[in-house]
Amino acid sequence: MSDMKTEKAPKVGKGTVKRLIKTIFKGYPVRASIAAVCVLINAVVSATPSIYMQKVIALVESAYKTGNWDMIARDVTITVSILAATYVISVISSFTFYRLIAVITQGTLKNLRCEMFAKMETFPLSFFDRNSDGDIMSRYTNDVDTLRELISECIPQIMISGIVVATLIGVMLYFSVWLTLVVIVSVVIMLLVTRKIGGLSAKHFIKQRKTIGKAEGFVEEMMHGQKVIKVFCHEEAAKEDFDKINEELFRDTERANSYGNVLAPVLNNIGNVLYVVLAFVSGIFLVTNAPNLSFSGLAFSISVAVPFLNMAKQFAGNINRVSNQITSVVMGLAGADRIFELIDKEPEYDGGYVTLVNAKIGEDGELTETSEHTGIWAWKHPHSAENTVTYERLMGDVRLFNVDFEYVEGKPVLHDISLYAKPGQKVAFVGATGAGKTTITNLLNRFYDIADGKIRYDGININKIKKPDLRRSMGIVLQDTNLFTGTVLENIRYGKLDATDEECIAAARLTGADEFIERLPEGYNTFITGGGASLSQGQRQLISIARAAVANPPVMILDEATSSIDTRTEAIVQRGMDALMKGRTVFVIAHRLSTVKNADVIIVLDHGRIIERGSHDQLIEMKGQYYSLYTGAFELE
Repeated sequence: MSDMKTEKAPKVGKGTVKRLIKTIFKGYPVRASIAAVCVLINAVVSATPSIYMQKVIALVESAYKTGNWDMIARDVTITVSILAATYVISVISSFTFYRLIAVITQGTLKNLRCEMFAKMETFPLSFFDRNSDGDIMSRYTNDVDTLRELISECIPQIMISGIVVATLIGVMLYFSVWLTLVVIVSVVIMLLVTRKIGGLSAKHFIKQRKTIGKAEGFVEEMMHGQKVIKVFCHEEAAKEDFDKINEELFRDTERANSYGNVLAPVLNNIGNVLYVVLAFVSGIFLVTNAPNLSFSGLAFSISVAVPFLNMAKQFAGNINRVSNQITSVVMGLAGADRIFELIDKEPEYDGGYVTLVNAKIGEDGELTETSEHTGIWAWKHPHSAENTVTYERLMGDVRLFNVDFEYVEGKPVLHDISLYAKPGQKVAFVGATGAGKTTITNLLNRFYDIADGKIRYDGININKIKKPDLRRSMGIVLQDTNLFTGTVLENIRYGKLDATDEECIAAARLTGADEFIERLPEGYNTFITGGGASLSQGQRQLISIARAAVANPPVMILDEATSSIDTRTEAIVQRGMDALMKGRTVFVIAHRLSTVKNADVIIVLDHGRIIERGSHDQLIEMKGQYYSLYTGAFELE
């Protein structure tokens, strides 16, 4: 693997915060509103004790001067009672808030995961070609987890501290404008420090999220490829490659934390310096009897100085609490940005309007649409110009006309491909790896769209057919089997979700899978995990073939479907496949030339071009490349 290049750190989208808050309120409008009110109550209550402290000190000071302690005791009792009542309200609002925020947080994350997964299911295959599985999974796990901390802890704390700070500024101005100006100067200094140090920390934390995805992608790739790694003794090289990625992750994390960890102590010491400066200025005011400028008209006295110093300490503490959240905020917003980036990706373009419907044949021989399963399918083709709808029976006639295709612009893969497959014909593709065999079948399913030319399905341009309907009409068996967690029966039913147990078992019998399934511990109810790791490659392939059989499509694509099956099993499968292919249009890709001898037409591809075509006997007579391959080796290397 090549050396990892240092990439420019991604930036968090400007609208991420706004969108996140909108997402929270959209999912839980009532609960989020009540939680916001609870936060407001807590914040205001946290900022008001200094007012009551000032009143109590002023009352005590007055009692000391006048000697009227009875009147003062009553006033102090009333003041303390009011303060106690506000704290009771704060406790109730806090309890309510934390109950609500738990539901809001987990609910929002659940909704985002559902939205991500639903959107991911609409992406084209090219998206998964360009992005590693580990990086995609990192958005569901790491990024969602950082978002959990942001919603449940950081946002509430920042809101509370923000409201407390704003309230304290108002109360401070009520007490003393001069001392408040000293506080404001310190706020400006704190903001400048936070912007500088926090900005450096944020840059590396944002980059760290991307590097984590890269590291997880590499680890997942190595886990899947352990057998290959051990066979070729590639352990040391794999460790070296991982060390490079891990070193990059270490650098980003170390730099981010080095800046993030120094911010809180710096702000805390600025707060301590502020406290000392305010105490010094207050002492000067008290000694010199300096006039006090305030919105309350209070004279500067010990009853003003003591609560003001308490507010300053509380003010600095809230600023420090906000600074402690910066790291989590940046990581959470970076995670949210990656989540929204996935949700905002363009889905697979369709543009089709021809649909596949159940049909029946009337007495006049015309096709009409029906809701019943008649076993007859038809293409429903609306014509906007004439405002009419026509029905074309699904037959499985596939034709390609002068098709060109390229995965990457400027690097063509297929050149001027023209071929046809009439209903019931078996067409085989042979050629070296990279010749374009699988690419043709990908185009038939519209996993990718052609660059030039036309593909017609039952006379209809496939670009006009809705992709789900097009793919529903085709069955496909891949070389790489994909079995899902569940029973054997459920994996077969994956080909047709409304298939009965009897239909699934019949498909297994047809393809020869029934023989080994019956020998499993629980038969068709045997539970499969780990992609069918407890089954042999041939057994997994047989289940995959049965899955395609139960769908009963008119067109079948077999992409080296028997390449992983031994000779004896292949003979069993071939009998089932012959029965399955009867009456269907079949496209077969095979390296093993013995499996395509009975094809109606064999197409030989070389570097994206058709160089030969014909039946097995015709190609042998031509004594061209197919002849050389067939007589020289039965395995195409």
